[in-house]
Amino acid sequence: MLAYSIITFLMAALFLGLGIAIYKGRTDLIHDYHQKKVTDKAAYGRAFGKALFVCALASLLSGVIGLFAASRPLVIAAAAALFLGLGIGICCIVAVQRKYNKGVF
Repeated sequence: MLAYSIITFLMAALFLGLGIAIYKGRTDLIHDYHQKKVTDKAAYGRAFGKALFVCALASLLSGVIGLFAASRPLVIAAAAALFLGLGIGICCIVAVQRKYNKGVF
């Protein structure tokens, strides 16, 4: 499970880095197609960055659980934390897209 934890920590670092950059206003990191109708790019960037922070937190939590996973229930808990957290993060991104872009696509 050490390799799993390392991979999820790297994933968390990637999500965190992108989230911080987008939160600070680098909305150019998001494809232009997804921000055609956005009028308030600053608020959009902050909201999108917060959604990416949820994804980063899920990856981090799953990695921490994975470090201590010596039994099958903890392995399942690590995977569940990852999938549940990423699902919530994606739902947050969809909500941001609907609010600021008037639709997902």
